[in-house]
Amino acid sequence: MKAIWAFVLLLLAPLAAIAEDNPKSAKPNILVIVADDLGYGDIGVHGGKAVPTPNIDKLAKAGVRCTSGYVSAPYCSPSRAGFLTGRYQTRFGHEFNPHVGAEGKLGLPLAKRTLANLLRSAGYATGLVGKWLISSADDPWN
Repeated sequence: MKAIWAFVLLLLAPLAAIAEDNPKSAKPNILVIVADDLGYGDIGVHGGKAVPTPNIDKLAKAGVRCTSGYVSAPYCSPSRAGFLTGRYQTRFGHEFNPHVGAEGKLGLPLAKRTLANLLRSAGYATGLVGKWLISSADDPWN
């Protein structure tokens, strides 16, 4: 049982308003929540009872749920980088969490295209709230 849930990354919460007069032309809102150390059965919509998650449950019931996703790395930073790029993080040298010192050069290269880049090019406004930690100290988002 998880003692603390860290809903740490709220990614790609589009800021684009849905046009009320022509809903067919409006893009759907996309909300991705990534949580470190959260098991499938920990939230209420999947049967979890230890910690109430009414707002997460409402979002899940009203939207599209992707229930067969798996992380591609045992560490948080490479997992996020793999998800954001759609590529195995070993393809661009991000096998471990970035650290200080010589290892501070590890992480997601700034030139890599991410899901946010693709959504922006499709006309979405994107935003990020929470934990980032996928790049070096040179990254303006760090």
